[in-house]
Amino acid sequence: MLNLDSLLVFSENPKVLVQFYKKVTGQEAAWTGGDFTGFKVGNSYLMIGPHDKVKGMNMNPERILINFSTSDVKAEFGRIKGLGAKVVAEPYQPGEEPKMWLATFADPDGNYFQIGSEMK
Repeated sequence: MLNLDSLLVFSENPKVLVQFYKKVTGQEAAWTGGDFTGFKVGNSYLMIGPHDKVKGMNMNPERILINFSTSDVKAEFGRIKGLGAKVVAEPYQPGEEPKMWLATFADPDGNYFQIGSEMK
C-alpha cells in the first residue's frame, strides 16, 4: 500500500506561494532545503519550489485540487477569504453527503485549493 508523502507545487515565484500557504495553514514551514519549502499538513507535506519551465499563472487550475479538511468549513472560509485568497466557490454542499461542505479558492499562481468537511 502506498502513502501520499507530499504534493509538490512548482512556481515561478515560490516565495510568494510560501508566504501565502504559511498564512493558509497557520504554521511555519516544517522543512526547507535550497529553494524548496514544505509545510506538514496532516500526514503529508505541501512542498513549494521553483521550476524553470513554470511561468506565470496556472492556465488549467481545475486539473488538480489541493484539498484541506477542517471541522468548520464556514469559519475557515471566512478566515482564508480574509487573507485575500481569491474565492472560486463559496461554501456549498455537493449533495453526495448531507454533512459535507466544500469551498474553493485560488492561490496567487491561480492553483485551486479546497477546504472541505473532515471525512469520517
